[in-house]
Amino acid sequence: MRIRTMPAVAAGCALLLLTGCGAADMTRQASPFANARGARTVTLSVQSWVGAQANVAVAQYLLEHELGYRVDTVQVDEVPAWDALSQGRVDAILEDWGHPEQEQRYVEEKKTIVGGGDLGVTGHIGWFVPTYFAKRHPDVTDWNNLNKYAGEFRTPESGGKGQLLDGSPSYVTNDKALVKNLKLDYRVVFAGSEAAQITQIQQFAKERKPFLTYWYTPQWLSEQVPMTEVKLPPYEEGCDADPEKVACAYPHTPLQKYLNADFARNGGKAAELLRNFEWTTEDQNEVSLMIAEQKLSPGEAAKKWVDSHRSVWEKWLP
Repeated sequence: MRIRTMPAVAAGCALLLLTGCGAADMTRQASPFANARGARTVTLSVQSWVGAQANVAVAQYLLEHELGYRVDTVQVDEVPAWDALSQGRVDAILEDWGHPEQEQRYVEEKKTIVGGGDLGVTGHIGWFVPTYFAKRHPDVTDWNNLNKYAGEFRTPESGGKGQLLDGSPSYVTNDKALVKNLKLDYRVVFAGSEAAQITQIQQFAKERKPFLTYWYTPQWLSEQVPMTEVKLPPYEEGCDADPEKVACAYPHTPLQKYLNADFARNGGKAAELLRNFEWTTEDQNEVSLMIAEQKLSPGEAAKKWVDSHRSVWEKWLP
């Protein structure tokens, strides 16, 4: 989610572990189809949250069933995914939450990666409390009052401080710096993956317990467990430039697609479809919910969505 931003649409690791969200560097892996003579193949990077898996599932389904490609997917963390994309070991990243250092290196300088256009979804990372707690304590939504509630958010894992629950340690977040720079009596505790974080949030909500969590929108769980954002110091351009000195909120980020430059030039109809792929938050959440909550396989969820949304995806076809 992700993210230096997250993130993430994000979005679950029961799925790839939905995805949790391994920290392995997958840049040396390549599609098993990569050297198949004459094969029309595409390799897609799958990020470690369910919203990203939803994007890939639908793109894969259309590439295979409408255009006749063979598609391989590789699970890889955010930053290594850029390395893999630059090397041509994957052809596309379909949901990026903003990685300015990688953009500068690979897009601007080396020109081994090119922009693939908007995904159509705007992502936002923030700190959230359950709405049932915010209604009882409205002032908790101002970060200046968080220390007042540190005791209520304490857990055995937070060592006497309030707990700020994060997801996967592989996510690029500002949370530790924010806790330090805003002088908050909290400790960042990693659940281990998006799926584990979701499970903890669901358990807290079931017991109506207070919690403070790093979270992101869009994400299907927000419909099941309503949460209210805590207002951090306002985001301004450049306020997060130094990761050690960040003391501001996360931005709202129009999520982007990126393509390997050679694939963008020579990928034919597959590259064109991926550039055209643009859907709404509601579309993504619909597929994410089928995967994470209804326990459909990504392929089954994609087929179900494709069957009922022809008017949306027909526009993407070359």
